[in-house]
This record gives sequence, C-alpha cells and structure tokens, in this order.
Amino acid sequence: MRDAAKRRSGEQKQTDTSQQINGKRPGGGIKEDDGMLSVKVQGAGVDAFELPVNGFWLVQDAILTILGREEVAPRTSLALALSGVTLDPFTELQSIKGFKAGVTLRLIEEPYSPRSARAHLARVDEMLRAASPQDALREGRSPSILNTLTHIPELPPAGHSAKSKRANNRTEQPNEAPPPPDYILPGATELPPLATLLPSSTYTEAPRCLVDLSLSCWNPPPGSRKLQGDFVYISVQTLEGKHCDITSSPRGFYLNRSTVDAFDPRPAPSTPVCHCLTDLLSQLSPQFKHNFSALRHRPTLPTEESMSTPYPTLSWLGGTALHSHKINYSCRLGLEQGLNTQAPDWNEEMQAARDLPQTTLEERLQRDKALLQVNSAFVWAVAQGAEKVIDGFVDPINSCTDNPAFLWGGLFLSMGGSGQEWLGGERGRRAVQGLELRSIQAYSDLEGDLQALHTLPTALAEYRGLRLSAQGLAPGLQGPDQPGVSRGLLYGFNIGPLENPARRKLLELLAQAAKALGLQRHSVLGPSGYQLPLFTSTDAQGLLGADGRYYILDVFRTMPADANFNIVEGEEGEEDGVSRRFPHGLCRLRPELVKAFIQHKHSQFTKRVRERMEENGGVEECVKAGDSRGTEAVRGACKDVGSVSDIIFEMRFNPNVFSPGVQFPSSESSAVSLQETLLKEAAAFIVNDQIPAFVNDCLQGSEIPIDGATLRHALHQKGINLRYLGHLISCISQSEHKDRLRHITRLAYGEVVVRCARRIFSGYIQGVELASLSAAASHFLCCLVVPHFNPASNGEESKKRSRRRGHKGGGTADSIAWSSLSGNELWSLICQDALETYGLKQGLGSNVDYLVEQYGIQRLSLLREICLKTGIQLRIRDYVLDNRNKAPITADDVLNLLPVVKHITMTTTDASQAFQAAQNSLQKGLLEQAYDQLKEAAYLFGRVCDDLHPEACHCLSTLARVAYLQGHPAEARSVQLRVVVISERVLGFDHPNTIQQYALLAVYMFAGGETALALRCLYRAKLLMLTVHGEDHPYTAVLDSSLGLMLQGEQSLQYLQNALKLNTSFGGAMDLTTALNHHLLAQRMCVAGDYRGGMTQEKEAHNIFQSQCGENHPQTKCSSDFLKAITQQAVRVERSIRQGGAELTDSSTPESLAPTAETTLEQLALVNGILKTSYSMRIMEFKEKLKERRAAEEAEKAKAESSNEVEVDEEATAGVKQTEEVNETREKSQQEDSGVLEEKPEHSKSGEVASHLQNGDALIKNEQDAESSTDQSEIPLTNAVSAKNQSESKEVIMTAEDTLEPALVNGEECKVTEEIMTVEKQAVTETPAQN
Repeated sequence: MRDAAKRRSGEQKQTDTSQQINGKRPGGGIKEDDGMLSVKVQGAGVDAFELPVNGFWLVQDAILTILGREEVAPRTSLALALSGVTLDPFTELQSIKGFKAGVTLRLIEEPYSPRSARAHLARVDEMLRAASPQDALREGRSPSILNTLTHIPELPPAGHSAKSKRANNRTEQPNEAPPPPDYILPGATELPPLATLLPSSTYTEAPRCLVDLSLSCWNPPPGSRKLQGDFVYISVQTLEGKHCDITSSPRGFYLNRSTVDAFDPRPAPSTPVCHCLTDLLSQLSPQFKHNFSALRHRPTLPTEESMSTPYPTLSWLGGTALHSHKINYSCRLGLEQGLNTQAPDWNEEMQAARDLPQTTLEERLQRDKALLQVNSAFVWAVAQGAEKVIDGFVDPINSCTDNPAFLWGGLFLSMGGSGQEWLGGERGRRAVQGLELRSIQAYSDLEGDLQALHTLPTALAEYRGLRLSAQGLAPGLQGPDQPGVSRGLLYGFNIGPLENPARRKLLELLAQAAKALGLQRHSVLGPSGYQLPLFTSTDAQGLLGADGRYYILDVFRTMPADANFNIVEGEEGEEDGVSRRFPHGLCRLRPELVKAFIQHKHSQFTKRVRERMEENGGVEECVKAGDSRGTEAVRGACKDVGSVSDIIFEMRFNPNVFSPGVQFPSSESSAVSLQETLLKEAAAFIVNDQIPAFVNDCLQGSEIPIDGATLRHALHQKGINLRYLGHLISCISQSEHKDRLRHITRLAYGEVVVRCARRIFSGYIQGVELASLSAAASHFLCCLVVPHFNPASNGEESKKRSRRRGHKGGGTADSIAWSSLSGNELWSLICQDALETYGLKQGLGSNVDYLVEQYGIQRLSLLREICLKTGIQLRIRDYVLDNRNKAPITADDVLNLLPVVKHITMTTTDASQAFQAAQNSLQKGLLEQAYDQLKEAAYLFGRVCDDLHPEACHCLSTLARVAYLQGHPAEARSVQLRVVVISERVLGFDHPNTIQQYALLAVYMFAGGETALALRCLYRAKLLMLTVHGEDHPYTAVLDSSLGLMLQGEQSLQYLQNALKLNTSFGGAMDLTTALNHHLLAQRMCVAGDYRGGMTQEKEAHNIFQSQCGENHPQTKCSSDFLKAITQQAVRVERSIRQGGAELTDSSTPESLAPTAETTLEQLALVNGILKTSYSMRIMEFKEKLKERRAAEEAEKAKAESSNEVEVDEEATAGVKQTEEVNETREKSQQEDSGVLEEKPEHSKSGEVASHLQNGDALIKNEQDAESSTDQSEIPLTNAVSAKNQSESKEVIMTAEDTLEPALVNGEECKVTEEIMTVEKQAVTETPAQN
C-alpha cells in the first residue's frame, strides 16, 4: 500500500501519517498530555537527537518517523536496537523489555536488497530535487501563498530550535501599514492583475548538487558480478566535471574503476564503502558536499505545506514563464519501472483496511488512517491512469470500440456502459457513472455490522472530454455453479429461486442496509414471471467473492426517482411548471432530500397525532395505558402521512417505482400506489419547501455562496439537485426581493452557462488530435468569453503552428474542424442545452455580453469556473477578455490539461464525533468545554489525516475562534496560520473558504499588533473576492468593513461607505447590519472631525434601532446617548467657528467619541462573526439561571397565600440581579472573554454602543428589556459570515424571547413526542393480539 502511495503524481513520498515531518507529533502540538515518551536516538553516523514516541507505536512506525527527520535523511535501510538487541519491526514499543522514557535507541545499518537499494536511490533523488512551493504549480496543483504573502515561516515543530525561527517571525514588520493597491479600492473599474494571485515565492530555490545522475551504460551486471553482490551501476557527473561510476551492493555504495569505454567493476583504490550514497558523493565532490549541506540546512517548508494532500486539488493558473519545467539536474535512474513492477490489488487493500479491528479508539484511528491512505493512493493512481489510457499509452483489453475497457496499474477503466436509449445515450451513461459513485458513498458510510457489505473502490476521471470509470479489480466468485447464472451470484433480478446459507447472510445484510438507507422491501416480477423479493433496484447484484466477502454492485439506482422529471411516453410536462422531460431517464433524489423529507413527514405525523388525540378527549387521556384511542390516533396519523407501516411511523421508498421496464405483482398495487404518492410529495417538497427555504436563507444571510462550488454545496445540503437551477432562477425573479438576491441569480446563471459549456466542450475536444489540443482549448475559451468571436484569425494561427510542427497544409479537415466553431454558434448550443436541462427559455441573451450587462457576471469568473470544471490550466498573465479583434487566449497560454477526478470520501468517525460534540457545547454556551473538545478533535484529525482535510480545516478554524474569545489571540493566530495553508492546499488557493480564513487571520493578527500583516491578509482576501465573484456581493461588505476599521483617514471612510452601500443594497435600509455600518461610519467621521456627517449617520442608526428594537431597548438608548454626544460636540465646534476661534476645531477628537483599540477589536470580531458564540454563552447562562429562578418562584407561589404574591415578585427581581452578579463573577474567574461581554464604565459611549450591538449586556438588567430583545434585533448583526458558520448561527444565537419563556411550549412538545412514541410502542404490542 505504501509503495502504491509513493506513485502519487510522480512523487516518491511516503504517505504513512505516522511519519511526522521533523519529528512533529500528530495533532500539530495542540494536545499536551497524549502519552508521548521522549527517547534518545543515535548511531549510523547521525548526531544524537531526542525523539517523541508513543508506547502503542510499532517499531516500524518509529523507524519511519526517524527516516523523516532532517538529521537522518536521506538514509534508509535502518533498524533499531536496544541494549545490543535488534528490535522486531512489528513489535509494539511498550511491550519491549527495558523500554521506557529516556532510553537510548541505536540505529543499525542493515544490508541492502535490490529493491531497498533502488528505494534508497529514489530517496536521494527526491532530496536532490528539493521540493519547493512552485512545484505545485508546475504539476497543476493548488499552491499555498500565505508564507510568500506574509513572509512568516510556520511555527517551529517540536525538536527544533525555536529561537531563530521566532526571531524571523517579525523581521518583515514595517513600521507603517501598507496602503491598499488601487485595484482593490471601492469602485475600481479594472480587475486586479492575475499575476497578483500567485506572487513569486520568496523561498530560495535548491542549489544544484550534480550535473547528471543516471544508470550506467554497463547495466545490467553480468552474471559473475551479480553473484558477487552487484545490484546496479550508477553513472555520476559532478559539478567539477568529473565522471564517476558507482556500484550498488548489499553493503552500500562504492566507486568502481569503470570508464565510458572500459568496464572494470573492481573497487577503486582507497575508496570506502558508504551505506548512504550522499556520503560517498560528498567524498568525491567538494562542491556536492558544500551544496548538499546548504540544501539540508535551508529553511524548511511548513508541515502542512510540505506534505502531499490526500486528493488532487487543481489550480486553474500556472506559472508565468512559457517554459517553466523545473531543471535542477538530470536524473535517468529508471526507478519507476524498478520499484513498481507489481500492480497493487486496490480492492484487497481497501477491504483489508475496512476489516481492521475497531474496538478501541486507537484501533479506530489506525483503521481510519489506513482507509484514507488507500483511498488517497487509489485516487492519485486513477488520475495517472486516466491520462495514460486516453493519451493512448494503454491498449484496450476488449474489441468493443463503443465501450473499450483497459487495465492499468491494478485498475479496471471503462467508459461505463453503452448508454441505452431510454437512459439518454451519452448523458445517460454519464449519469449512471455519477449515481453509481454517489450510491457507493452511501453504502460505504454505513456503520456497524453493515460494514460487512462491501463495494469496489471506485472513482471517476474526466480527461480530454471523456469520462472514465475506474474500479479496483473484483475478486473471483465463490459458490455453486447454476445454469444461466454467474458463479457466486447470490442476488439480482436474474436470480431464480435459490436457498443457501450464503444467500441468507447476504439478504440479511441487504435488509439492514435498506433500513439504514430508507429503502423498502418489495417484490417485482422476474424474467420468468415469478415474484422476486428485492431490497434494492433491479440493476443491483449481490455476490460472494472468492475472498469470502459479500459485495454489492451496480447500485446507481439506489435513491428513489424524482417524480418531477418522470414524464411517461405520450405525456407532456407542465407548460410553466417544474415537471418536464429530462435529457436522460435517471433523475434521482439526493440522500439529503430524502432525509429532510422524512423529517418533514415526521413533523406532520406528530402534529396529526396530537390533533387526533385532542379530538378524542385530550392528549393526557389518550396516552393512558390500555386506552385504544391513542393507538387509533397513531394508526390514523400513519395513514394520513403515508407511512409504510400502519402502527408506527416508518418512511421508506421503493427505488424501482417510476423505473421503465419494471413490473410489480398485483399484490403490490396498493404499496406501489402509496410509493408513487410519496415520491410525488417528495418532488413537490423540493419545489414548495426546500427551494423557498434556500432563497429565504440567502435573504437572511445564513447562506452566502460566492462561486459555483459554494452554490452547488449549499443547494446539495438542502437536497436540491442542480437540474433545479432554472426553477431557482424563476423563483428569485418572481420574488419581491429579487434585487437583494441578485448575487444568487448571478451565480445561478453562471453555473448554468458553465455546466452547459462543459458538456459541449466534452464532445468538442474528443475529436481533436493530440498536437492541436492546446490550440483547440484556447479557441473554445475565446468563443465562450469573447462575444461574436471570429475563428478566422485563430484558425490561421493554428495552421501556421501545424506547419511548423510538420503538418503539411494545416492537417486534414477532421483535425481542424474544431477551428470552425464560432462564438455565436457556441452560445446557441449553450442556450439549447440550458433549455433542455434547466428549462430556461430565456435569460441568456445572444452572447456573454448580455450576462455581463444584465446580471453583472465577470468574464474572468466564467473563465475560472470553466477551467476548474474541465481541468484546463492557463498561464498566469493579464487577459484582455473584451478584445474582439484578437484572440485573448492563445495556444501558448494553455499550460496543461489535467484530469478532474471525483471520488468517495472516507469518514473520520471519532474526530468528526468529537468536533460535533464541540459544536453542541458551543450551542449550549459551554465555551471552556468546547475548547477542550476542539483540541481533542484537532488531535484526532491530526492522527488520521495530518489536518489535510476540509473538516479538519473547519475544526481548527473554530478552535482559533474560541481561543480568540478566551483572550488568547496569539494562539488563535498560530492555529489560523495553519488553517489558511490547509484551506489553500486542500480546497484551493482562491476557494471562498480560503477568502474567509484570510479575513479571520487578519483579525487575529490585528489583535496582536501586527497591523501591516493584517492588512496584507485583508488585501489578499479582497483581491481573491474581486477575482472570484466581483465587488457586488454581501461578503465584500464584511471585507470592506474590516478594512475600514483597520485603516485610517480617508481610506477608512471610503471602505466603510462602500460597505454601507452594499449592506443597504443586500440587507435593506432598515436592517440591523446596516445600522451597525451607520454607527461605524459615524465613529470614523467623528475621528476625521466631520461631526455633522457623523451626526447624520448616527441618526440613521438610531432610527433603525428604534424601529426594529423599540424605544427602551439598550441598543436604542446607547445610540441615543452617542448621538447626543456628537450633537454636543458639533454645536461646540459650530459655535467656536462662528465666534471666530479655531482652537476647538484644531483639537483632537473627544475621548467619548473616539473608539479605543479594544472597541475596534470588538467591532472587528462582530463584523466577522467571531463574537456570536460568546453572546450565546451569556444568554444560555442567563437562561439556565432564569429557569431555575422561575421554577423556585412558581413552587413558592403554589405554597404561599395570595397575600404574599408581592413579596414573591420582589424576590424574583432580586434573584435576577443576583444571577447577573453570579454570571459576572464566573466570567472574571474563568476569563472566558477579553472583556467584550462586560459593561465597563470607563469605556467611551462609542464603546458602549459597540458592546451593546454585539451582545446586549443590558439584557440582564431587567426582564422587560430582555423580553424586548427578539431574534430580529440580534441575529442579523452576525449575518456577514461564511455560509458554514451561518448555518451554525441559527442554533447558536438563542433569542431572548425564547430564553425567557418558561419552557412550557417546548416542554409540552417534548412531552407530546414522548407520549406518541409510547403510544406507538403500545400499538406494536397490541397488533399481534389483534391479528
């Protein structure tokens, strides 16, 4: 498995996560007490060093960690010895006699084998090539820009000197903040230069150590020398011009006497045998010794930047140079052929990893890590295999020209079937591949005993317009032979009556899987007319492999059908509705929609049970034991909501309903009719509930997609398929708030155009010969982004290029047919595809100019999206995309065409559960507990995936936010630095999540006094935002508000005014976020001396607070006080001017009007959505105390006489005050926040306004103020955050109205739900008696 992982993208890198680079322990140093022991390692010519190990590690894990150390590299073939005894590699360290903390382990040089000698050469070659940040761009992967941008090296890992690195941490701190570039100023007309997206790395290139390192011409060794131990002969040319021939032997490497003309394998005189090749080269070449020493001691890349990502992350931009191929030294060792002679068995490796024990936490972590490693290596192999197959390096194994199949590197690659007519031909074939992958993901996520039901490792690779389905080789079949049935096939549509223990076991697994996936057991008519019970679609097949495992195949129709697109032959879809015919017949519901629909039906069920009970004497009467009215209520509710069971709520779906060619027996007619009704309701649920809910979330700011990927993710989270994009556009266009949703309309139209263009590109590029690929790709891009693009000039250029390459006359007609495509023709094809796929009859216009003018879509954004979807990588330079006279993109600009791989993701069970527990604690306001749980989750993520995982990135980002809230900005900064690098490498250097993480990093840096670096991060975020989407977006207001708070003078006002304009446009003039912007602008105007303007802005803020919150709300009162202070200062200034004095006008801003540094930090935290957790914490603490007080109050009232009611009220009031004191004392003792939640009299009035805007401290003063604080007055103040964080905010921020309610309503609902469950159980127990 590890050898297979080494082949990723041509790199010879070990992927075992136990190899922590530079000795950095798992989890990135977050967890302090994790059982690590420190031991001393010495020997093998290496200086002694301390190594942290864990007792449960195997000896080989410790060896791998040692081999990754800077002091040891590039040595290999080492063993460990303790007290003179060589340790078994597969022994746990803690089980070794005499092993303890502080013990000395000795490195022992082991003899080489032919394979290990080649592995050593590969390790030397890897080190001499010296990976750099620019390698990612050369290979088409997303690079990390953070260190280049900020000139900040990562925090030093354990075992290294931190003093020098910490000193370098502040070396690039200028005294003054850099001014913002002109292209990111508000209202800038020109887009930022693309060169600024990928600035040149400041990381020094590796020094050259050799001229040439290759296999000698005297290979292979003759038989006589092979018997004496010669493995291979190596030819070396040093920088001094010396030519050397070196022999590799079991003892190591030595110089022989061979020359170019004469073969003499005898050792050269006075030459030692060195176990490590670099030791020998250092003796032969002084320049090699000097340069290799410099290479080893140059600054190392951060851990997250140097390690390979689990999966490819494409970059649509490459280097600036036309010839950016890395030339360090010539290496022709042929190691790829020597090390990888045997293709891996991907299926066996995957299933062996799945079968690992998972009883203890350590076992589960090892299992998750092994699964991730195998799947990662598999995906990298699929990317390589797709290129090899489609480029023509692999011959097909069958003679079928329509569906050729290939074997390469242990992979079975095919086009995915012929695509039957009813499936929709080529589009149906692609739909089958995508649905198969999605269903395999669903089966792979099953837990417990269902993990005994296996699927083949699968991935999809799209390259040069072709989509290949890649799978691991299926095992042989096991079982008795049957006439007409494949050997070992136990389950399927073509299986007749069959009874054996293996089939019964498989059916048991399928029944459990169907229950977990919400599938209904049903019967269909088989080929011979007999009834066949099924738990899946008719396409699925179950078998027993020769390895003794049960497999399920062909599961692409696992999810139920989408009734909105099920138009039978002879019928027409609705004229203006959603129901219509789709280009293929495989429209299925998403798993997220099925889950949401079941929850929707369950709420209906609960409501119907309550209503029926109330009609029959009340809930309490009906739930009495033995009362049949409760049972009847449950039965009636089950029938009303369409439950498949009439005694309990159970919602399952038949995947074969609405499937052509499937016949059901007459006994299933009622069940099929019920299923058709349910599927129609589920389809209507998408249109009537989920899409309006998504639109409402976008209005409220809880969903803020920035590009096509985030829009797609947000829709999928709601269970909305992308074929509903047309209906989404229609829904927004009919909304009264369509102007506030224009960014969603812009993204939806852009996604429609790009997806249609990708389908057209797939057919367009398939017929292009290899020599014309770059010209054809650039021509297609010009046709897409340039209106009325004329192909004549580009065609002439391509012909000239073809002649230069040796093609007479420019090639055949077929080879240049691609050049006849015009911009108008391409746009016509896009409009036709949009009509067929999305039902868009209008809205796209006649060319791209219509989208630019009507919806504000950027051509550059379209170019980025189409490149990411097709795998095109462009040279980074400025493209004039509105030039109609000359092609803006030429063939030389297309640097590469890369495979786009879709794959399943492996779950990180324990880490994800710990992260979810931390999020639950945050929702409850338990900040300290959440902090510990986040550290635990981060440690677990580090153990499994070295933090290079999207969920690990989210976890660390949350950890940084909580650390900042607890008053530890340095820790928050340290963690957030890693978060940004992880996001850049795992998601993409310009992914929307990366933009948001840069903004958060800026806040933490600003809190630490690093203003210049903070501004650079914000400039970077704004630059990416303008490139990815443009300025007209709600999140731009967040970035501009942050810039306005950090900058000074006129630029600060400029950014805050633009943020106010955007918030007013997207949120509305009366939105509380708009009020906050008015207040921030008023503060900065006062600082600038414009008191009249500040007074105008604060009046607007006060009017909004008064309208939304009420006259007596603390926010309104604080705004009123601040307005009075501005007014008084403005009057004094005006009076001074009239009296002819200039003393007052020249004085500084009064302290009561100038925001303090702490106030600015609070405002930054609020604008970026950091403070919502602490706000929830205070509210939740108050809620619990108030509940206790109310309970004691009511108990007192029940016992006391009516004359004592006044006293009870007074006690309640005193209790509320006491609660406030308790909360304040607890906050001070725990230091949960850096003072942002407490009222501080010494603060200026502006600080009080900001404080109240953030957390409403006055909520605790009296009950009336608390009741007046509704969700409308609090939630919108945090809507300028990422979509992920916004999805939390609905649950995190508890409204004061719900807080002060004595939990009667919720308690009653909970009680009713429990009673319904009780009645359901009664119904189940009564049913056998009735039957």
